[in-house]
Amino acid sequence: MSSDYGKAFALMRDAAQGPWGDYTRHTFVEGLKDGTLPRAAFLHYLRQDYVFLTHFSRAWALAVVKAQTHDEMQVASATVNGLLHEEMMLHVGVCAEEGITREELFATPERPENLAYTRFVLESGYSGDYLSLLAALLPCVVGYAEIGSRLAQEATSETYRPWIDTYAGEQYQSHCHNIGALLDGALIRRLGENYDALPVWADLCKTFRTATELEVNFWQMGLTP
Repeated sequence: MSSDYGKAFALMRDAAQGPWGDYTRHTFVEGLKDGTLPRAAFLHYLRQDYVFLTHFSRAWALAVVKAQTHDEMQVASATVNGLLHEEMMLHVGVCAEEGITREELFATPERPENLAYTRFVLESGYSGDYLSLLAALLPCVVGYAEIGSRLAQEATSETYRPWIDTYAGEQYQSHCHNIGALLDGALIRRLGENYDALPVWADLCKTFRTATELEVNFWQMGLTP
């Protein structure tokens, strides 16, 4: 499937090239690719990510509140559903195999790196508008699609294949295409065709870049159980 996730995403990613490369090709990610990532680090990451996705679901629910159209509400609602009933269940299943119960997952103490990222995303939605919230949400959602797509082609180990296949899969990729199209439409609807020439565009790109830098910190946290 094509890795084209929309014009606005491509522009934001290009404006955050350094951090984006640090994020999508982090040592943690490369360890998933070649199987060298220690299992303890992966399980630690999954536990923190479960907590992260709990807050992330709330942020996408906030996007329903901030939306202006039925389509915007539908995509945000579908994302909440996917997070709660599919992606988080992946974490529950893997951790259960290692003897970590769902209750233990939910009670995982939140690391400062996790706290910083989730509260930044939520604050972007609370104090900003729909566009600000999407700019903060996008690096995680579409970044994982980009990582999954690449690792599906480059992986030299089957150790973390289930994780890779989740984000490289057609269902997840299709959803990210929808989110990219959603952002493009939302920008044009609110700001016009030449949105990237307006002062607010620099603010949105800054939000996207900050969220990307927080993703880098999240991977780094994963390496230090």
